Amino acid sequence: MQQKYHLRGANKHFVSEYLSSMMKPVESPWVMLGPSFQLFRGIIIALVLLPVRGFIFEKKGFIKLAWLVLGFSFISTIGPAPGSFDGYIYTLLPVSYHLGAIPEALLYTVLFSGIISLWYKFERKYITIISAIFISLILFMSIGGFLASGKAIGV
Repeated sequence: MQQKYHLRGANKHFVSEYLSSMMKPVESPWVMLGPSFQLFRGIIIALVLLPVRGFIFEKKGFIKLAWLVLGFSFISTIGPAPGSFDGYIYTLLPVSYHLGAIPEALLYTVLFSGIISLWYKFERKYITIISAIFISLILFMSIGGFLASGKAIGV
């Protein structure tokens, strides 16, 4: 039995002939749990950046960190992700899909680098509390979406 997908917003791109073979449907329980799994990604990124934190935050830390994140997570990815250098070369995705990934990558880079820089620049306790609240909300909404789906994880 096939599921019907509402073709609104970003969902229409995920069910397109290009992305449907590499992306799970938006209604998938794994996709709903995805934001919760980002917690582990954050821990990995923190462990990777830990040895170079002195270099990054000596002078112009925001710019150094932004270049590092942009370089490794967008321009020179380990695989042919949409919008990456390898993505342009190896995938069959139209140029519009690659160009559509650029604003997200730039926003991610600026927000990540800016929040880390603010955390180092200002009182950490205040920003840590706000971050913990946002992370808790994201976890609760992600798990809530998964539980509301009522689907098995074997998707």
